[in-house]
Amino acid sequence: MKSRILATAALVLAIGACQRQPEPAAEPAAKAPAAAPAEPAAPAREVTAEQPALKLQTVDGQSYDLAAHRGKWVVVNFWATWCAPCLKEMPELSALHAMRNNVEVVGLAYEDIEAAEMQAFLKEHPVAYPIAIVDTYQPPADFAVPRGLPMSYLISPEGKVAKQFLGPVDARAIEEAISAAGGQAG
Repeated sequence: MKSRILATAALVLAIGACQRQPEPAAEPAAKAPAAAPAEPAAPAREVTAEQPALKLQTVDGQSYDLAAHRGKWVVVNFWATWCAPCLKEMPELSALHAMRNNVEVVGLAYEDIEAAEMQAFLKEHPVAYPIAIVDTYQPPADFAVPRGLPMSYLISPEGKVAKQFLGPVDARAIEEAISAAGGQAG
């Protein structure tokens, strides 16, 4: 009986340790002059626009404009170098991009990383599609902030979101989504 009580007490303490502890109250500071109010950050988008715009620079110095790829299916893939499922899907997305005439992929590295670090990473993990680094504090305005990684959007040839994928995606799932939207993966 005593061991059961001790086990229960240990469990309660362990559960309590996993909870976020309140921050201690700050001691009042000397009255400082009021600072100018900071500019409010642009609110994070919760829903991706029906027909999103995307203009950015890739790590190889090229400009990427999603609108310039109308007439093709485009997979917009949010990912990160530290994300194991992201790394697992990269070779298949690369093959899809290289082997299909009317399907393209663009990778948006959603992390705080320098271009030189990303270029070194891509030498170890090469892909056939363009990669751009996305500022996690100011992600592309027309896309929702990713709820997890990887997060991919299938954009139709008309420029509209046809499907959103949360989690790893493969060529088969993309081709099925294209067929379900009335297109061909060609």
